[in-house]
Amino acid sequence: MISKFHNLNPEKQERIINAALKQFAQKGYTQASTNEMVKEAEISKGLLFHYFKNKQDLFLYLYDYSIEMMMSEFFAKLDMKERDMLERWKQVVVIKIELMHKHPEMFQFIRMANEDDAPEVKRALEPRNKATISDAFRRVLQDIDTSKFKADVDASKATHIIFWTLEGYSNRVQEQIRAIPLDQINLDEMLKEIDEYLELLKQAFYK
Repeated sequence: MISKFHNLNPEKQERIINAALKQFAQKGYTQASTNEMVKEAEISKGLLFHYFKNKQDLFLYLYDYSIEMMMSEFFAKLDMKERDMLERWKQVVVIKIELMHKHPEMFQFIRMANEDDAPEVKRALEPRNKATISDAFRRVLQDIDTSKFKADVDASKATHIIFWTLEGYSNRVQEQIRAIPLDQINLDEMLKEIDEYLELLKQAFYK
């Protein structure tokens, strides 16, 4: 059925995707209305379910689509030639913030999806998220130079602490900037704050 959807002209695909993302992002899986989706996408409900067998099928397609798009854009921007771990993690945070602004509804949808209590959603997303996180973590840490760590520092544990710290920071920033237009964000101030955290981490783990 999905192949039929992919055979649609791109403009119609985009209308359906955007309408469905909006509903799921705003209302969650259970409360999202397929009636509202088809109304906004300007298609019939029968046509929607011609491409997706049910609401769950549509939801999971959108989740996979969103994750694939985010990962593709993220790694296209990440400079893998930068081998310093902290500098690479700085890139991770900055790129994530940029993508939040470029695709706000998609980020909201992904977040809402992972907070949803519907059992069928939780069961379906758990293996997807485990695989995505594992692969992303592996790729981000590829060819990292660990020689800068102090001799008595466990590089693996330090890596996780650095990840948790900067992931927590980017999540806090996401909350702060969700409703702020891109041109109103003080990126210089944000980068300064990131550098302050990185300096503390350098003092803790680097020679």
